[in-house]
Amino acid sequence: MSRNRSIKTSWIVWTIAAAGLVVGACQASKDKAPPPMAANAADHAPAKDEAASRKAFLAAYPVFMHARCMNCHPAGDAPLQGEDSRVHMQNVKRGVDGRGVNAMRCANCHQVGNTPGANMPPGNPNWRLPPANMKMVFQGKSPSELATQLKDPAQNGGMSLERLLHHITEDSLVLGGWDPGEGRSKPPMSHDDFVRNVKAWIEQGAAIP
Repeated sequence: MSRNRSIKTSWIVWTIAAAGLVVGACQASKDKAPPPMAANAADHAPAKDEAASRKAFLAAYPVFMHARCMNCHPAGDAPLQGEDSRVHMQNVKRGVDGRGVNAMRCANCHQVGNTPGANMPPGNPNWRLPPANMKMVFQGKSPSELATQLKDPAQNGGMSLERLLHHITEDSLVLGGWDPGEGRSKPPMSHDDFVRNVKAWIEQGAAIP
């Protein structure tokens, strides 16, 4: 009888000890549990300033409307020329790829660089209009219409806003607007200021004016 009581007592002690170990383990696991998930990073993103965004686009807008830009972004299928953005002489047409039609190809006159002399053909290795399937018209666009077009990949050649910013920052055709050749005016602000305004427009939410 004594031996049975001893066994029973030992079993009870062991059970209590085991339970204590389980409780301790659960508590330790709870103590080491990972902290709650941090709030979504977007919740802490700086608020967009739509007024500043619109102001930046309106500052950049006169550059888009300047002859150096608009002459290559016409409403029709003929490029424009001159400070008054008149239709190009010689009946030049856009063509499917934006590089002219038949013998009237852009590269026939527009060489890899500016031709020396006042009002001689400006040049670039990639001189062209936008292609026929994505004309990217600037001519006649209000600020609201132009901003809507520029931020829509379906209307801007499939570009994200980041790619659009890279385009106006790095593309040699864009940069050529500030090196137009003798006898031609330049856009109404520096290229650096133009990029700065477009970047501010994008970073503050690409608001539509």
